[in-house]
Amino acid sequence: MLDFPACNRTSFQHIHFCLIMETLQTSPHTFCFDILFSFLLVMQIFPHGTRKSLPAEMISRNNFSVWSILKKCIGMELSKIAMPVVFNEPLSFLQRISEYMEHTHLIHKACSLSDSIERMQVVAAFAVSAVASQWERTGKPFNPLLGETFELTREDEGYRLISEQVSHHPPVSAFHVESLKQEFEFHGSIYPKLKFWGKSVEAEPKGTMTLELLKHKEAYTWVNPMCCVHNIILGKLWIEQYGAVEITNHSTGDTCVLNFKPCGMFGKDLHKVEGYIQDKSKKKQRVIYGKWTECIYGVDPKLYETYKKTANDSKKLKWFSLGTNPHSGAEDWLYAGGYFDRNYADCPDIY
Repeated sequence: MLDFPACNRTSFQHIHFCLIMETLQTSPHTFCFDILFSFLLVMQIFPHGTRKSLPAEMISRNNFSVWSILKKCIGMELSKIAMPVVFNEPLSFLQRISEYMEHTHLIHKACSLSDSIERMQVVAAFAVSAVASQWERTGKPFNPLLGETFELTREDEGYRLISEQVSHHPPVSAFHVESLKQEFEFHGSIYPKLKFWGKSVEAEPKGTMTLELLKHKEAYTWVNPMCCVHNIILGKLWIEQYGAVEITNHSTGDTCVLNFKPCGMFGKDLHKVEGYIQDKSKKKQRVIYGKWTECIYGVDPKLYETYKKTANDSKKLKWFSLGTNPHSGAEDWLYAGGYFDRNYADCPDIY
């Protein structure tokens, strides 16, 4: 942890404050992250452990209009455009990558399972959980400097992580996670290609994720789904993930195909995930369904089909059915009876 002599902090604060003000005055739509970071470091020193809260509250983006800047950028790659600092959250992208490990317990569980299909099921849950932290995270992390690194050790979770910015144009971040007990390794590289489409910003997370379960000598690979932030110009910002994700077990040949469904016109499929696990002979072994913001389930394919049939039957009309009019012979909706024969004596008096 860096520290400065107490007698010099005031002068350092003054110098960094002047640099920040000069940047804002000369180029109000851009900002240098390293100046801001060093200023916050000088302003607030943490002698005992890590900080528990940010040094300042997050500003609201809902009242900030950026149309005057973005209207010239439609269809362009956003990494080459100077964006207002209000779009950013106070994190480097290298730090954001560490959030993939928020549900490390799923990897530990996969390591403890003996059946390959069950392991694939848990690995699929981990792959979905890696993007779950993006829900309601509408801020863009700062681009790291070339050669910048971030290190994280979580003894309580049993892993350590190192990430580095390996390319500046295009921006590419690489990371490596290893178990402290030599149980697994998780690594990959990410090239988040951003595009602005008028009302939304689309992020294509190019790069392959690789999870190795060392005990079972298995390697799983997949590519994260597309991410889109809506209502950039007007309205409340919201995020959706969509696209197909295929997880492959290169040791057994098992695959898992997950379909992150787009929101649709009326939001019916918002946050929904559906898919299946199949063995190397292409036989379905599990059906996966749920929401990437809440939870997902894995069930036997036959049970899932029975569930869907029961759900569809429950939606059938109760009091009328399509039939033939006995008098005209034309197709007609006929009353099935029974509606007025129901007993309401046991209903509570709500008045």
